[in-house]
Amino acid sequence: MIGPGRPCFIAAEIGINHNGDLDLAHRTIDAARRAGADAVKFQNYRTEDFVRDRSLTYTYRSGGREVTEAQYDLFKRCELDRDALAALFRHCRDIGLIPFTTPTSEAGIADAQAAGAALLKNGSDYLTHLPLIRAMARSGATTILSTGMATLAEIDDAVRAFRGAGGRSLVLLHCVSAYPAPPASVNLRKIPALAAAFDCPVGFSDHTEGIVAAAAAVALGAVMVEKHFTLDRALPGPDHWFSSDPAEFAELVAAIRTAEAALGQARLGPCPEEAEMRGLARLSCVAARDLPCGHVLGSDDIAFARPGCGLPPKGADWLRERRLARNVAAGHVFASADFAS
Repeated sequence: MIGPGRPCFIAAEIGINHNGDLDLAHRTIDAARRAGADAVKFQNYRTEDFVRDRSLTYTYRSGGREVTEAQYDLFKRCELDRDALAALFRHCRDIGLIPFTTPTSEAGIADAQAAGAALLKNGSDYLTHLPLIRAMARSGATTILSTGMATLAEIDDAVRAFRGAGGRSLVLLHCVSAYPAPPASVNLRKIPALAAAFDCPVGFSDHTEGIVAAAAAVALGAVMVEKHFTLDRALPGPDHWFSSDPAEFAELVAAIRTAEAALGQARLGPCPEEAEMRGLARLSCVAARDLPCGHVLGSDDIAFARPGCGLPPKGADWLRERRLARNVAAGHVFASADFAS
């Protein structure tokens, strides 16, 4: 599904943008399909896996205003249990989407695989959780490691942990964990650098506004693009305001597919579509003036003009000192039949 030589794998990150409302989750899946996504991603965490201190707060934009609330409460209301996850995954498969998720424990990995996940993702916040990465490797599923906030050493630790535990199918995601990420911080040149350093496919987890960065990432070799997705940026919750809505996501998909088509092949030479234009726009050696039969051509007798169906300009060296076997008019495209054998 993911890798060089295949179309870019485009994932709509629904994440917690369902707000704990399964009807909203199902409607968002349908919208992602209509917008052209290949896959959707959820998060099947357990809040207690990563928030123990209930006094921790998070401040975010929601519905045009600033909201501060306890992290525990925020994440708890958006949890997906095993049955809900399985139902969402079935819906995805029924309409031709590939579902995957970000678990935060071995139990979460088991729930995802019981629901039929072919992919697992380890989020940037969990990149240093090497025991979980090893468990993902042992699951046999293709694993996506997001690298937001990471040092080179931390990425190396994670990759070594995955491969050391027997993991075989790995995708790294270049990511900037800022919401939204300013263009100057994105550093898309990290994509080919990561691919070279770790000898694996690399994608892009896009937290920028708009669609430009995603298309540019594909041009730099990204095999996957993941983008937060919402039905409506005005919905309450921390991630809606910087997510792509259906209209923008459809534009992103179109831009990526156009970028892929434009990348084409590295073969040097004209493409088939240029054949007609070569004849129309290229230059030929032509008679600079009316010339009589028997005339010996000199440099002043040769001009260069359209169409490009005759000798190219470099053929002037062959034409000089040749004797005409017939009269030619000004602008005549020289051909071998014009000369005595």
